Amino acid sequence: MKLYLSILLTCLSIFANAQKKISGKITNNSNEVLLGVEVYIEELQKGTSTNENGYYELTNLPNNTIKITAAYIGYHTETKIITFKNKETEVNFILEEAVFKMDEVIVSTAFNKLQSQNVMKVEHENIKTLQRKGSSTLIEGLTTIPGVSQISTGTSIGKPVIRGLSGNRVLVYSQGVRLENQQFGDEHGLGLNDSGIESVEVIKGPASLLYGSDALGGVLYFNPEKFAEANTFKTNFSQKIFSNTVGSNSSLGLKTSTDNWKFLTRGSFSAHSDYKIPNGDRITNTRYNETDFKTGIGYSNSKISNIFRYNFNKLDIGIPEEGMVEQTQSKKTTYPKQAVSNHLLSLNSIFFFNDSKLATDFSYISNDRSEFEDSSIAVLHMKLNTVNYDAKYYIPKTGKLETILGIQGMHQNNKNYGEEYLIPNATTNDIGVFGTSNFEWKSNILQAGLRFDNRTLSTKEHGNTGEEGYFKAIDKSYNSFNASLGYKTNLNDNLITRLNLASGFRAPNLAELTSNGVHEGTNRYEIGNSNLKTEQNIQTDLNLEFNTLHFEFFVNGFYNHIKNYIYTSPTGEIRENNNIYNYIQNNAKLYGGEIGVHFHPHPMDWLHIESSFETVTGKKQQGNYLPLIPANNWNNTVRTEFDINNWLMDGFISLNISNTFNQNNTSEFETGSKGYSLVNLGLGGTLKIGKTYYDINLNGTNLLNEKYIAHLSKLKADNIPNIGRNIILGISFNI
Repeated sequence: MKLYLSILLTCLSIFANAQKKISGKITNNSNEVLLGVEVYIEELQKGTSTNENGYYELTNLPNNTIKITAAYIGYHTETKIITFKNKETEVNFILEEAVFKMDEVIVSTAFNKLQSQNVMKVEHENIKTLQRKGSSTLIEGLTTIPGVSQISTGTSIGKPVIRGLSGNRVLVYSQGVRLENQQFGDEHGLGLNDSGIESVEVIKGPASLLYGSDALGGVLYFNPEKFAEANTFKTNFSQKIFSNTVGSNSSLGLKTSTDNWKFLTRGSFSAHSDYKIPNGDRITNTRYNETDFKTGIGYSNSKISNIFRYNFNKLDIGIPEEGMVEQTQSKKTTYPKQAVSNHLLSLNSIFFFNDSKLATDFSYISNDRSEFEDSSIAVLHMKLNTVNYDAKYYIPKTGKLETILGIQGMHQNNKNYGEEYLIPNATTNDIGVFGTSNFEWKSNILQAGLRFDNRTLSTKEHGNTGEEGYFKAIDKSYNSFNASLGYKTNLNDNLITRLNLASGFRAPNLAELTSNGVHEGTNRYEIGNSNLKTEQNIQTDLNLEFNTLHFEFFVNGFYNHIKNYIYTSPTGEIRENNNIYNYIQNNAKLYGGEIGVHFHPHPMDWLHIESSFETVTGKKQQGNYLPLIPANNWNNTVRTEFDINNWLMDGFISLNISNTFNQNNTSEFETGSKGYSLVNLGLGGTLKIGKTYYDINLNGTNLLNEKYIAHLSKLKADNIPNIGRNIILGISFNI
């Protein structure tokens, strides 16, 4: 860390000279000025907003080609690429009205295009939008995105599922860096809190070209909270209460910026008791507590941009094992339970040259996980320390051709300190190199890339041969070449089509290679296989989008073939009263997609009607179904939007009916699941009282108190229903 700070200070002293400035005026098609338009430069994480005269100004900018974006609710987002010829440059925008959501800049892909310009279809959602849908946790909110589900253990633990793939097959990014926190376990959550997160981007499909191993099924890319506008100071407080879990979530943040420097910090605390099912009983020890702290400091000038961020997350999670024994509203966890703490430090830098740039990311992640059975002495205690680095060089643009060359790497160390071992002490090293290019002509975009990766993994011997908990030493190396090819074209002014072909890979994880003992989460004795090969997949995606002023339609289809898919299979033997399962491999395939419509009838401009359907089927080569495949879902929403004079703005009322179908396409080790329908209601808006604006949301989820068991619930084996009716009240305001 001292080395990073020394480099940072040196760069600041060298490059704090030249200054460039952009200013301009933003109007609509009627030449009316627009107040409060967000003007932002994503790569600098620097922005401002227009004043009452429609003017904006950004200073201390690099002498380089930059991308500036103007975004305003109810209008199409506009992006302009600016190459400085003078010290001061005037850039004006004329925004066109739009009915549907704003076109967002996609950060998770290589070239950071607007969604409408991106070769790959990427789902982008603001966390505020997900919260308006009544989600209690970050992962629960993600399940409202078509193609995304969750494997849940009560209300506290959720693991994302993208088109039927989960665990180490889905990569998570936060603060611009890869998040590593023992994802091999079904009951190991992400360790992320939605407080201090601006938005999420979901890549559905292999993304190994940019992200390496474990991006086989897709990527969740969480964008952190933006810094304050230049020369401003803001303090924000938010509070949410939950009726079902008698829970609360409090968050306090502040941020300030000058022309060059920026700073923010935010702390939050959540506490929930056992959740209540429709018959009124509470599921014992599903309670949990979470503490989260985020801070960041940034500096930018004409030659360099640096952002340093830190996130601390602490979880105290009860593990339900006794069903509905204790009926209490206590928030103090009992045994068995988990105690998890995560430290994430990241340094994101961009160095600007005349007509090119270099982007670097460094991170250190410390994951400390303890599991307690019946006392304060941890039975399992694992520490995972990870160092990540990433460098991308943007070659000077040649006509319509853009090219990026990159290198990525990871050094990871896992150590055990408890009485029992689930996985052995191990060291993992990754190195990957890649190149990708983007070529545009007329209304067409072609994007292609190549990548090579190497992963080495070594473990230490532990225990006694032939006994539970024995791990032999292994020393493995895995290589993989991957490629991607994508094409986007506008068939006409309203119709966009995208076709993508990409490969991905995943090296076997430690649990798959070395397991030797009872896995309490699955109630079986698992035996690893050190001879497992790398999973390799090829996925084809086809996306069609049709948009008019009052009608939006999309359809996504995919076919995913996975070679050497890793799964567990029973041997027919029993050890220590548990069935023995071996890790084996077979080819597999997944296929399906999502379809949706959004209707905004004229002249009823206040009305929005939305409907989407998602489906996925997963099969092994011999025809048997894969486990943990989400059921088909049909989601329908009627939403109104309105303003009332000058005291209620951005008001909304939404009625949602989510229909989940029977899931009978199960593996030989699963039971089927019955379908169910959930009714959800939400209302809220921005209320002006005096000079203060209050964002208020009132949501009711599962309003009819439907008794149901989700197919991907880990409590399904014990016939424990999911959460019943839940009323959520949230308020947020600037102090």
